[in-house]
Amino acid sequence: MILNQVKLIVSDLDGTLLNSNHEVSAEFFELYKVLKEKNILFVAASGRPYYSMIDKLATIKDDIIIVSENGGLAVENNKLILSNTFNPNNLNSIAKLVTTLHDAHPVFCTKDKAYVISKSKKLMSLLSEYYSNYDVIDSLDDIKEPVYKIALYHEESSEKHIYPAVKHLESDFKVKVSANHWVDISENIANKGYAIKHIQELYNISEAETMVFGDYNNDIEMLKLAHFSYAMENAHPNVKNIANYSTKTNDDNGVEHIIKQLIASLK
Repeated sequence: MILNQVKLIVSDLDGTLLNSNHEVSAEFFELYKVLKEKNILFVAASGRPYYSMIDKLATIKDDIIIVSENGGLAVENNKLILSNTFNPNNLNSIAKLVTTLHDAHPVFCTKDKAYVISKSKKLMSLLSEYYSNYDVIDSLDDIKEPVYKIALYHEESSEKHIYPAVKHLESDFKVKVSANHWVDISENIANKGYAIKHIQELYNISEAETMVFGDYNNDIEMLKLAHFSYAMENAHPNVKNIANYSTKTNDDNGVEHIIKQLIASLK
């Protein structure tokens, strides 16, 4: 591996850069200072909303690129560089479907707020972590802003109980099992791979110069755009099959482990 050619590092958050307590390590922030000095671009790419991501990365948010909502929205230094929202007609048709699914709890994600049609106590307890700014609504008519993503929550397993009911949408939309309890639906163009490709073109960075870390199915498109693609040890089997390399778990600082190797190669 010729790590010293890397110019772009991209990392998912949950299950990847964040530990099981949803924290970014102090070690990462120290390593990031070196990456910045070496002019290596860092991108955080998550299914989380923008406001949740900047909470986790507050001290460096103005120095990195934030790709939120699975690639639907990208922001660099408070400047919007990519935005792919739902076509209103598509949103309405999918909303009619998902609001009828048994035990599926939809969260409609806009740039600054989430809208929830649910009374699930388990979901409500999670919202403060993932969607801290939210309203509980009765109807889609209550949403006035463009929607980037519909996140469907299941209390037991989204892959087992929700995905089969929405899999048929994959021919026209991006449908991803993004975590154990979540399935995300967006316009086809709104995915992490599309966003990372856009960033690579903006900065004239090749796949050979790109390093990507991920753990779940919504990371697959961006992992395919990097020679240095890493699956976390705790990753979904689909991710391990796609990635060229592997690293330690998110609780063992797997991202930091590889970044330290990269920094060592630059000396």
